[in-house]
Amino acid sequence: MLRVSNLSKRYGDDLILSEMSFVVSRGERIGLVGPNGSGKTTLLRIIAGLEPADQGSVSLNPPDSTVGYLAQALIFADEETVDDWLAGATAQHSRAWSDMQRCAEAMAVTTNSAALETLTQAYAEAEARFESAGGYALEAHLAAVLDGLDLAEVPRDLPVARLSGGQKTRLGLAKLLIRRPQLLLLDEPTNHLDIDALAWLENWLGSYEGAVLIVSHDRTFLDAVTTRTLALDPTTHMLRDVAGNYSTYLDTLAREVEQQWQAYQDQQDEIARLQESARHLRGQAKFRRGGKADTPDKFAKAFFANRSAATVGRAKDIERRIERLLTEDRVDKPGQQWGLKLDFSPDARGARQVLTLENVSMAFGDRVLFEDVSLTLTHGERIILVGPNGAGKTTLLRLITGQMEPKAGQIRVGAGVKLGYLAQEQEVLAAESTPYGTIQTVADEMSQTEIRSFLHAFLFSGDEVFVKNGNLSFGERARLMLARLIAQGCNFLVLDEPINHLDIPGRERFEQALTNFSGTVLAVVHDRTFIRRIATGVWELREGKVRERFNIERDGD
Repeated sequence: MLRVSNLSKRYGDDLILSEMSFVVSRGERIGLVGPNGSGKTTLLRIIAGLEPADQGSVSLNPPDSTVGYLAQALIFADEETVDDWLAGATAQHSRAWSDMQRCAEAMAVTTNSAALETLTQAYAEAEARFESAGGYALEAHLAAVLDGLDLAEVPRDLPVARLSGGQKTRLGLAKLLIRRPQLLLLDEPTNHLDIDALAWLENWLGSYEGAVLIVSHDRTFLDAVTTRTLALDPTTHMLRDVAGNYSTYLDTLAREVEQQWQAYQDQQDEIARLQESARHLRGQAKFRRGGKADTPDKFAKAFFANRSAATVGRAKDIERRIERLLTEDRVDKPGQQWGLKLDFSPDARGARQVLTLENVSMAFGDRVLFEDVSLTLTHGERIILVGPNGAGKTTLLRLITGQMEPKAGQIRVGAGVKLGYLAQEQEVLAAESTPYGTIQTVADEMSQTEIRSFLHAFLFSGDEVFVKNGNLSFGERARLMLARLIAQGCNFLVLDEPINHLDIPGRERFEQALTNFSGTVLAVVHDRTFIRRIATGVWELREGKVRERFNIERDGD
């Protein structure tokens, strides 16, 4: 139903997409993957008709196929309410219903047979549009979507401006799912979904009859939903098409890299062998031109001269073979991409009992978030805090970090514990500061050279260290916040959704860093792959209580 042909795109001198071609059929669920900056969002925007390509074409079959696009940053009108926004998803349904009602009322009073026939035909056409837009099941479908995305309790007359960033993202997703377009383009739909909502969306997409093209950094979600993977290469700017989900793509990639390493090593061994042969032959030729040819016998001189020339010729043949192997027949060494280099090195261990909560309760007015929570966190534990959106996870972290006071109970942080907090929504970065200034503020003992070298480890190079924080991308801000935390030398990390805007390679490196971290971690994360790999335990906050869960196993256990 979708055909992309020879698509290319530049921004100024920067090539983003190069000669991309692929076809998407009805019912396919495709994962679009690649590092941040590789052009995933650009490709979706071109397909959605929001941005022109420099070359190539995008076509739909049939041409009037409906397309729904979920952007990372949604734009809402001033004073727009939740109901106003959702009305856009049901407008076609509402118009068809109104036309049906109008025709039915006219049919009830007409006595003219010709007019009645015309009205009957108009009613049938309106009814067909009504059924196509969801029919009598639409209200139930709308309610199911809002409930699945944890929006059922949000007042429909509430201005969208008063919603949290996560609620706005889920509201945008809800509108698309209610519309049920024939082609869904989803740009990071999982960023603000809790584990319950993720499971619901996986199930919804599994039964969806249309085609879906998904950009997501949630590996478990991609594996559960997709059956094909399109991978954007940030170096060649070309597209790789692999049958299978994300794990299948990784397996394919690993096999190819292994094969390329073997081919590269075999060629290097062959070049070394040929070089040794050429050196040996030239040595023989030199020997024959020297001692053995040093005779007054002209026939002997001619014999050794011919032998020497033949040997040199063989050496030259070998050297030409070497030249071909180094140029036109060269096997390139598999690339090793420059990546995020993380090393958490706390200054000191601190107390064994890192955190203690005793009968902690929290409420906002009459709304009780949680009560009588008693927990203990010991040195070296890596605990993931999960639960539905709105359950109070961020509030609990803010109580622990001292930004808020509980309504009841006590919170104690152990002696010698240095706490570092990574907030959700990147709220602690000063927009007018720069990466350089951000690190200088928390590590004034570092020299300018040391700060620049430190930031270089987080992929900030050259003048990028002096770009204002407000102009950084989501991923760049996430990296800078990690750098800031590490520069403080903390031994207790409190992280509120730290990987939301990290691409998959960034998440994997962050996982590795936390696994190697000798301190203590308490983090809110919804990425199930991340949880399985790094968590030593899971706390679930639900219905005002916190309980320990033991059913999420780490990879390799």
